[in-house]
Amino acid sequence: MPHRCFMRNKTVESNKITIPYRIRLLQRSTLDNISHKVFAPGNINKLTIRNRIIRSGCFEGLCFDARPSPALIEHHRRIAAGGIGMTTVAYCAVSRDGIAFSHEMWMREEIIPALKQLTDAVHHHNAAAAIQLGHCGFFSNKAVTGNTPLGPSRKFCLFRFSACRAMNERDIERVRNDFGLAARLAVRAGFDAIEIHAGHGYLLSQFLSPWTNKRRDTYGGSLTHRLAFPLSVIRHIRENVGPDFPIIVKMNCEDGFSGGLTIENAIEVARAYEQAGVDLLVPSCGFTARNSFYMLRGALPVREYLRSEKSLYRKIGMAFFGRFIIGETPYQDLFLFNLAQRIKNAVKIPVAYLGGVCSLAAMDRVMAAGFEFVQVGRATIKDPDFPLKMQSGDLSHVDCDHCNRCVAAMAGNGVTCPANKSTTNRR
Repeated sequence: MPHRCFMRNKTVESNKITIPYRIRLLQRSTLDNISHKVFAPGNINKLTIRNRIIRSGCFEGLCFDARPSPALIEHHRRIAAGGIGMTTVAYCAVSRDGIAFSHEMWMREEIIPALKQLTDAVHHHNAAAAIQLGHCGFFSNKAVTGNTPLGPSRKFCLFRFSACRAMNERDIERVRNDFGLAARLAVRAGFDAIEIHAGHGYLLSQFLSPWTNKRRDTYGGSLTHRLAFPLSVIRHIRENVGPDFPIIVKMNCEDGFSGGLTIENAIEVARAYEQAGVDLLVPSCGFTARNSFYMLRGALPVREYLRSEKSLYRKIGMAFFGRFIIGETPYQDLFLFNLAQRIKNAVKIPVAYLGGVCSLAAMDRVMAAGFEFVQVGRATIKDPDFPLKMQSGDLSHVDCDHCNRCVAAMAGNGVTCPANKSTTNRR
């Protein structure tokens, strides 16, 4: 694959030339910001991006009819225009049986033109574009897919009030091949990197977690066996995209409950991913089907969920049991720092920090600790321009209050920040 660089190769004298604010990528006080490593170019395999800020894969809820919408394209174009180094198009299932919502896309030939429009729009603003590929596994939605959900073992999912069936060898081979095909299509669509979703209780994470994997064959039991399927997926994707294409893996530091994956397990998982040829790790935490707000922290917007939920059955369940099922964990800045640092210290490949980053000071701390990149989500929803504003010295902190109403909006008409009406999405 060719070397690609999305940093502007443009030199200006800041005291003589006034640059329009929205393309002020070389900050007006360059010398003042030399110490901020986060604004320096960063490399992922052969890809160079203009800075080290990556929009994390936050489900946008903008793939109406399971295909990318103009609103999704505009959402990521807007973030790219705001100065991000790379934006990640969130959750794209590798097959139709891997989706959880009707407005979640799954990779197929017919959506490539729309995805190409998206990557072209992002590249126009000199940002890079990644796509997150995954499979929901045991919390896939049968009402949407028409199929019984798949999982490593038979398991009842309280999140869906349904049970999955254990995957057999044929299922495992088929899903592995689906990942490979999805990766090839992503390259054709113009994406610069692939992020494999192996965290948050998605299918690959389910194989790793003792809570969901009760198998007694070569895919279950010891951690080495539980790693077999995720590693085979990574290797298969590498075979399909070649040695120079960036592969990122989002993984769990811990599942966040008794009987789940621990940090000690995660360290071994990270080392195995490194050996399998992964270029960048993104340590996260939590299990969507059990403690989904553990990965986010902050308020649980039950009222907003009730307004956006279309199913009366789920409305009633959310009203009475929402806080019990989902749980609420207080927010604090850099809430995953210590766990992610243990992952970083265990491997030699680059690691991106994710979790509670809303200020330039937090980014500086992450960079000083040796993380190569920082991933942000809610901050880009509150203020898509924050990278440019921080780089120019106009902003030091995004005033997101972590109310998480943007997360609830994803279940309705798409992600938006109630405190910033300019981020409202339209179909």
